[in-house]
Amino acid sequence: MSEDRPTLPPVRLHSEAELARDALAAPLLTRAVRLARWAGPKTRVGAGGELVDEQLPSAAEELGLGGADGDGPAFASEAWRIAVDTGLVEAQDPQEDDAEYGTVGAGENLALITAGGPQDILAIWRDALEAVHADATAPVLADLADAIGEDGEIDFAALDWDPEAESAFLDGVLGNLYLLTVTEGGAGEEPVPLPALAASMIVPDDMGEPTDDVLEQVSEAMMRLDDQFRLLEPIGLVEYRPVDAALMAEEGVAGDEPVPPVDDEDVTRYGMVKLTPLGLYGIRARMREAGIDAPAVGDLADKGADALLDGLANYPELSARAETEQWLARRAVADAARELLAAARGTDAGAPLRRLHCQQALTLVGPQAEPAVRAVLDDAELGGLARVWLAERGATDVPAPSEAMIFWLAIDTIAAQLDAEGEVEELQDLVEGLVGRHSGFFEAAWRVEHPATAEVLEAMGRLHPDKRAAKEARKAAFKARSRAGG
Repeated sequence: MSEDRPTLPPVRLHSEAELARDALAAPLLTRAVRLARWAGPKTRVGAGGELVDEQLPSAAEELGLGGADGDGPAFASEAWRIAVDTGLVEAQDPQEDDAEYGTVGAGENLALITAGGPQDILAIWRDALEAVHADATAPVLADLADAIGEDGEIDFAALDWDPEAESAFLDGVLGNLYLLTVTEGGAGEEPVPLPALAASMIVPDDMGEPTDDVLEQVSEAMMRLDDQFRLLEPIGLVEYRPVDAALMAEEGVAGDEPVPPVDDEDVTRYGMVKLTPLGLYGIRARMREAGIDAPAVGDLADKGADALLDGLANYPELSARAETEQWLARRAVADAARELLAAARGTDAGAPLRRLHCQQALTLVGPQAEPAVRAVLDDAELGGLARVWLAERGATDVPAPSEAMIFWLAIDTIAAQLDAEGEVEELQDLVEGLVGRHSGFFEAAWRVEHPATAEVLEAMGRLHPDKRAAKEARKAAFKARSRAGG
């Protein structure tokens, strides 16, 4: 009945203020800000804005990472690149013809770190994420050195590196991780094993037992992802537990990739990763820039009731309730009830599901909605749900529905459930209950003036476990189609 649903469920994001605080606390951005404030008239940079080697130890000391020894200079160089790429510092060309190095000044974004709002901070953080993403998909430096020709140009053919393919692979992994996080019943806030993420991109869905070649590809992907997630963690995108280095020795040959674990092994040793709340925000922002529909709870809060009820068709139960609560919070109860009931009307294919979501939304409102609900008691499309709402609140003066309304509501309810969930087991109980409570149900049902009558009866024929009842449903569906001229 329904059209194809978007593949991405809505995400529940933290507030922009909370996300901005997380962004400022990300270690890599924190270091970039510190170096931007440390830079002065004596700071020297190369042609690409990179900090000269001689000043890297001083930068590392400023960051509390030691001097020339250890990894401090490398971390300082990384943080400096982020400062340049995010506009925290601005590299300036040499002022004199014979000058060897350029200088730097404060970038226009540096003042926004303290004076800007959450959106300003998040924009800076997204620029930093793009820079780190580019680093994560760049070729390994050792391979890069071997691919530089005599003319100084990089021979990409010799490098065997496809930048678009590398970026697409990482984006695919991050997209899968996002989907696992936002899907109800998925990983949620739990970390995901690295082998599972790698396999999600490599192992075909219809493959039973992976071949040795496929397992080798998964192992190689795991090690590449291990490097990439180590880069992405300092920007605050993920929480990551790296692959246990001891696995290399256990494989027997130094440098071999670890074989993906079997069922009884400790999978955590093979790497575990989860998106942070800031990471969810960042991946969603990247997907939306790529034209992917990635909704968030709250997107519909400032829209009309028609947009809410149509939009909820794509939301799982918990997200639908949260979205509806935000929508209701912005409106007076009586006004909200009138808007919802008006938007629930219609004879189009999506109307039954709109009415179902309207009914569910009305369960969240108080007695101030009663006048609006009573006003539709005589409405052919809304009178049934109005009676249900009033009965659930103990009203005793509700007029009994006509038989026509009872059967119309039954058809409408099943049509909505089919649209929302497909032919699931829960629907069998609904179908059996309706047929059991009303003798001659199918003889009356095929006469119901509802656009979905024939489709609903056909579905009841598939769902009802009693062969005789199923046959009656199919005969009733045929009558309904004949009656409608179809």
